[in-house]
Amino acid sequence: MRDHIGSQVLRIQRTAKAVARLDVFTSLAWVAEKNHYVRPKINKRGVIDIRGGRHPVVECMLPGNLFIANDTYLDNNANRVSIITGPNMAGKSTYMRQTALIVLMAQLGSFVPADSADIGIVDRIFTRVGASDDLASGQSTFMVEMNEVSNILRNATPDSLLILDEIGRGTSTFDGLAIAWAVIEHIADKRLLGAKTLFATHYHELTELEGTMDGVNNYCIAVKEKGDDIVFLRKIVKGGADKSYGIQVAKLAGVPEGVIARAKELVEELSQADISVRAKEIAEERRTKAKAKSKTKKYDEVDLEQISLFDTVKDDDVVRELTELDITNMTPMDAMNTLYRLQNKLKNRW
Repeated sequence: MRDHIGSQVLRIQRTAKAVARLDVFTSLAWVAEKNHYVRPKINKRGVIDIRGGRHPVVECMLPGNLFIANDTYLDNNANRVSIITGPNMAGKSTYMRQTALIVLMAQLGSFVPADSADIGIVDRIFTRVGASDDLASGQSTFMVEMNEVSNILRNATPDSLLILDEIGRGTSTFDGLAIAWAVIEHIADKRLLGAKTLFATHYHELTELEGTMDGVNNYCIAVKEKGDDIVFLRKIVKGGADKSYGIQVAKLAGVPEGVIARAKELVEELSQADISVRAKEIAEERRTKAKAKSKTKKYDEVDLEQISLFDTVKDDDVVRELTELDITNMTPMDAMNTLYRLQNKLKNRW
């Protein structure tokens, strides 16, 4: 019997493969019919246009069709990066993950949970979501986060979809904000990356980037305030939130009233030294530089090409640092980081 079955291995394997495919297709078809999915359109223009999108798992966990659908629009031009603000528990992560899932489902050939969907092909989907550590190998939560961010920035392309949730939250406020700000600038710049990105954050200062960088837009999750309480509306709208309602969320969680009252006092005091003022100044400086740079475009390419290599002697500190580098004792990563830093220094001067 064993020899007889062994002689039919290839036929059995082909049958098993056909049954597996049939299982996948019928399961997708059954779910699509049951949960009212639609057939997506596929485009090569790089546009992701989802109307009434839903999370395929979360919507099934909520009774009575309580899931709130949302739209998503991303492209390779004016709508590359969406900065999403709003309180915890409001639905930012759900919204971003459903977008990634809908894109993934569309590209594998499935119907999708939406009213309509026109999905541009992406080469990869990169995500940095949630908190995790790897203490066994000596990596903290923040180190794991930075490793993932590094992998994304080095391997993503303009055809990738990036889902980034709370970059920079695991360190000090100033360091975290600076990292998140720099990451957005890198992603939004077509010369560096230019990938379609959903970027959720509690750093409201990042909303200042809209208007200073091409392709960056602000969105927030709508909430309704009732005195000291809030109601999550779960709807994403244009614009940025100006606070995170963290104390209200802590109250919902049952944190003792005395702690809540003291937190309110402290937040009033700390807000007097709000770093958002400085963030606005930095954004305004960038806006001014961008305007000045656009004016210089009146010079044609011939004029720029005639600039002598030796005209850059004013950047003697960069030249000096290059000549003093000990290349033989640098790792490839150190060399790349040094080159990137010096390149940015020169760009800022020009």
